[in-house]
Amino acid sequence: MIVWLNGTHGAGKTTTSALVQRLIPDSRVFDAEKVGETLMDITPGLPATDNFQHWPPWRPLVVETARRVLDYTGGTLVMPMTVLVEQYWREISTGLAHHAIPVRHFVLHADQETLRARIEGDTLLAPVPSPFRLKYLEPYAEAARTWLHAEAEVVDTTHLTPTEVALQIAKALSN
Repeated sequence: MIVWLNGTHGAGKTTTSALVQRLIPDSRVFDAEKVGETLMDITPGLPATDNFQHWPPWRPLVVETARRVLDYTGGTLVMPMTVLVEQYWREISTGLAHHAIPVRHFVLHADQETLRARIEGDTLLAPVPSPFRLKYLEPYAEAARTWLHAEAEVVDTTHLTPTEVALQIAKALSN
């Protein structure tokens, strides 16, 4: 099984994924961003883009990597990854379904003000707020309005700690 943690930057996916992994026996965290980083390391580089998800190989490689890891290890993969383009989510979810891999899709949601404050307050990666992360606030809001929230179990993280979010997801998985 895959537990996919979606949502935009600042929602708490990475932190929550580590906590969820500890609550689910025989589980591992697989960050699909690493697949994108591998593609970014190809030299000479692939065609220019502002997001590796736009490269057509990324989506099937995520599916194939997840499938191969699950075939090898069994158990559950907890996957923290923002996917805001509906077509990309369809490609990934259809690919996983083709391999009979069940997916529980959660969206970690917070209001725009909270997300902006979290991104602006995160100085671990850089001393200034990430323009890359900030530019996804509106696309997230649009995806949430048009398709994303209908495709997933929404967990509002606005007033919850990461531990509370992880416990809520683990409880939902046990039902």
